[in-house]
Amino acid sequence: MKSNIKYLISAAVIGLITITSCQKEFFNRPPENAIAVDNFYKTDQQVASSTINLYNSLWFNYVAKPGWAVCEMTSGNGRSYSSDVSDFGNLNGAITALNSQNDAAWSSLWNVVAQSNALINLMPPRATAAGVTPAVINNALGEAHFMRAMAYFHIVRLWGPVPIIENASNFLTNFQVNTNRIQDIYTFMVNDMKFAEANCTATIRTGSISQGHVSSGSASAMLAKLYLYMQDYPNALKEAQKVITSGEFKLYGIDLPNKTYNDLFKTANNNNEESICQIQWAGGASYGHGNPQQASLASSGIITGTGDGYSVLGPTIDLQKSYEGGDLRFHATIMKAGDVYPEINAAAGGYTVPGNVNAQGTGAAIKKYVVGTPADNGGIGSAQSAANNTYLMRYAEVYLIAAEAIVGSNSTSTDPQALNYINIIRKRASLAPLLVINRNHLVPNPNYDATFNSGVPTTIIQDDILNERRHEFAIENDYWFDLCRIDGWNGILNNQHPLATQLIAQQERGTYANDRKTIYHSAVTPKSTDFLLPIPINETTADPKLLAPPVPYTFK
Repeated sequence: MKSNIKYLISAAVIGLITITSCQKEFFNRPPENAIAVDNFYKTDQQVASSTINLYNSLWFNYVAKPGWAVCEMTSGNGRSYSSDVSDFGNLNGAITALNSQNDAAWSSLWNVVAQSNALINLMPPRATAAGVTPAVINNALGEAHFMRAMAYFHIVRLWGPVPIIENASNFLTNFQVNTNRIQDIYTFMVNDMKFAEANCTATIRTGSISQGHVSSGSASAMLAKLYLYMQDYPNALKEAQKVITSGEFKLYGIDLPNKTYNDLFKTANNNNEESICQIQWAGGASYGHGNPQQASLASSGIITGTGDGYSVLGPTIDLQKSYEGGDLRFHATIMKAGDVYPEINAAAGGYTVPGNVNAQGTGAAIKKYVVGTPADNGGIGSAQSAANNTYLMRYAEVYLIAAEAIVGSNSTSTDPQALNYINIIRKRASLAPLLVINRNHLVPNPNYDATFNSGVPTTIIQDDILNERRHEFAIENDYWFDLCRIDGWNGILNNQHPLATQLIAQQERGTYANDRKTIYHSAVTPKSTDFLLPIPINETTADPKLLAPPVPYTFK
């Protein structure tokens, strides 16, 4: 743990000190050659810019591979033969404390915590003494609290009990720290998001590239998600509806009818009206600062034009077969033979997926986050450095959170507002609205009225919202977390997942034969221990307390 905790202080000047090594330290002291903190935070512009790094390179080592390896392969959305990630699809204890991608994810996410804490603890007294505008200080602090909570949200869902670190200076003489209880970590995240909600600037999204930072409404959306995980349904609904009625965000294809679901993932639409929070990549920048996803996901170098495009992840047969016919999200997420994408290789008339497409034996390839050549993206981009942003949350999720919160702990619901929220998302996907939601079969309502006021009785089964979420957010690194929470808050606290285990065991994780019809069947039945990753061995070696039972956190 010493190796990780030491890093928290070394990020003293956020946005100006770039992390250039593979250090995993929490608790590093400031490097001697760092820009002196006392010489920064002197102007409104300096303070406003101090949060920039929280949206960029700190996330790189998580997004590059671990994000999709953990969330798409473990969940059954993606598969890969690649030796450095294949264990994530195999489960059954295959992921060990020595796994390199597990270690990369841990390091990356704790770096976000490190720099967030540095700003929270070091900036206010210096900025205040320099006469920086209080609203600017508060907004920067709100962003730092938001990103700290966002990082912890990933960390706690991946590793369970971990230490809550608010100020690295408290650990200068003691690098041995206990983990804290999951319920305390969630309380900590809620407190951070409440602070962000109260201090971040409120705004109305216009699709401007300049609107890349989070707002008060972004924090409200994340609060809704946190409350949903905790099964605090009244507060989840309250926060979700606060966002919906605020007018800050808009849905592509609904509020903005000239835009489509596929448009959400084009570089030209970075920081669009549906974006609640995005990682802000600098396309064409040096390694670690541009978006690395296309390099792994694109099925050929023809697509990228930059020599990468390794097709290291393929969409599972299970994911492909789970879509309803006519779902527009399929084409925006998965490439099939013969599909045409005019926006890719546009100068040559577009890209037609070849008949032999076969990423990782799936008879298909990934489309989402694959954006084409630099010429397709305003001349911006290079190998391992695309220009499109990565979503951490989209407005569409707020509608599905609201629907799920209305259903609550009930096994079924006939609430028309809950169905309304779901059907708005389905309408955008060009799907018929639902009369009955069922995990195995989504039944369209033939008497649907476009105003959502047909009066036809409906029944919603809570678990079936999971199916809608799977298709809406496939390859956005969220489905595994959904599976980990469907056994409820007690399941999260006790790491017990019988329903998730049952669903995963039913998935087809195999490959197609050469005839593209015969399936070489493969399935996995996870153990309860598979639902949390092991803390990297270098951390537990340095701090054996990380393996001890978690302790309650003493809140300040």
